[in-house]
Amino acid sequence: MTITHLVTHSGGFHADELLSSVILTRLFPEAELIRSRDKAWITPGEDRIIYDVGGQFDAAAEIFDHHQRPNPLREDGQPYSSFGLIWKQYGRDYLRAMDVPEQDIEAIHGSFDRGFVLPVDLLDNGAVNAAEAGPLFAGLTLPVLLESLKPVFDDREDGADDRAFMAALPVARTFVEAQIRRKAAKYRAEAMVMAAIEAAGEGRVLELPMGMPFRAGVEKAGADHLLFVIHPRGSDWALTTIRMGDDTFDNRADLPAAWAGLTDDALEAASGVSGAKFCHNGRFIAVAASREAVVKMADIAVAEALAG
Repeated sequence: MTITHLVTHSGGFHADELLSSVILTRLFPEAELIRSRDKAWITPGEDRIIYDVGGQFDAAAEIFDHHQRPNPLREDGQPYSSFGLIWKQYGRDYLRAMDVPEQDIEAIHGSFDRGFVLPVDLLDNGAVNAAEAGPLFAGLTLPVLLESLKPVFDDREDGADDRAFMAALPVARTFVEAQIRRKAAKYRAEAMVMAAIEAAGEGRVLELPMGMPFRAGVEKAGADHLLFVIHPRGSDWALTTIRMGDDTFDNRADLPAAWAGLTDDALEAASGVSGAKFCHNGRFIAVAASREAVVKMADIAVAEALAG
């Protein structure tokens, strides 16, 4: 089967078919994107994928609408939009097209579904309201921002909706691809962190080859003994704390209070470490000129934390 046409509805657009188009146009780059409600186009055929229009959901027939009754639901009863249906069917292929390693496909597919696709599904179906984000943020949810790219009400030039849709498509693509790249990077980082934890043994300081997300790996490894992390940062070295969780700024241990807000000579004097350059007033990061200096700072921070 060769897909030559990707068919969604004409007129104003919503985030779900726009984001579905991001997935499908990467997988079928030679296919023509058609926006139409003409029955000849929205009737299933071997050459097309139809989504957010047509009044049917039949993955085998390549039609992915969600407006009919009964509407397609997830196993937990939450409604799909066309984006959710397309992601369920084609998301894994999309991740492969984005060069996500095969061993990470399932984890990233599920994570993206829960954190990105599901909110779009719920907003599109009216199962939640963007206003629940609060009055300051209601207009800043991704679906609302994408839909703000539609033509204004009195722009009635022929083709205005189609031109706006095609202009919005690369904007939507940027967000989807950035999310996938970040999730893939998180899993790469986790593998590097796990190796570094093994190398650290029972030591209290984790040394990484570069700055990267590390807390998920630390928690996955159950490395509760670790207190601080060091890594090169450009020509300098950084010493950072380990937060207790996503929803708190509390750390397993803070850097010494005597270092807070100091730089250069003042920090060298307070720490006794030649090459100490900076400590944030919040005591969650410090910088040194060399690995030797940052290791000394880390040793001091560990000793003070254990003594306290």
